[in-house]
Formats: sequence, C-alpha cells, structure tokens
Amino acid sequence: MVNAVVGITLWTDNLAPMLRFYRDVIRLPLHSYHADAEFAAFALGAVRFNIGRHNAISGPSQDPLRIMPHLGVTDIHAEHRRLTQAGVKFIRPPEQEHWGGWVATLQDPDGNTLQLLQFPE
Repeated sequence: MVNAVVGITLWTDNLAPMLRFYRDVIRLPLHSYHADAEFAAFALGAVRFNIGRHNAISGPSQDPLRIMPHLGVTDIHAEHRRLTQAGVKFIRPPEQEHWGGWVATLQDPDGNTLQLLQFPE
C-alpha cells in the first residue's frame, strides 16, 4: 500500500545550472551530491527533492506545467523579493488564493514550473 510521497526527481541534460539554481539560488538544503552519477538530492523534511542527468532528456522542458512542485515558505513576499533580486523569472507574483494561502509561480533553468506556497496561519 502506498502511504506517502517520499521524493520527486526532475531530470535534465544540463545538471550544473540546475544544481546551482536549487542549491545556491533557491537554497534547498543539499542532502547528497554524486558527481559520478550526476545526481543531487535535497532534504525537505521526510521528502527528497532530486535533480539528475538523464540521457533520454534533451533541452528545456517540453511540457513545463505537467508536474509542478510546490515549495513551502514562511514569508512568500520576502522570498519573492530575494529570488527576484537573484534573477529568478516569476510567471506569477505572490497572490492570495481563495482558501487563504499565498502562491507565486516561477521557472527553473530548464523551464520547469514551480510554485512557492505559503499556507494560511
């Protein structure tokens, strides 16, 4: 029986910019990096957010909305300012949703769409 999501992997053919983006710009906590396997794992609580090089992947994401990881934040406005100053491209600035939370949408170097998500207090 499946009882949890334990990880998600974004595959790329250009690992270096993706690693810099998630580690240095987004500042996800690096769990492990295996240069020989061209694979990095970031620890987000019990979930692993992974990026890795895959030989079946070529170029930017062809369907950047198919999978949309949500990264939790405590202050979406501060993160939006920080990431914008770091050159991150936002598709949607922070906006409050009808259910009370806040969402901001951005893209990574491969064109994958991500969202910052701040839950209501």
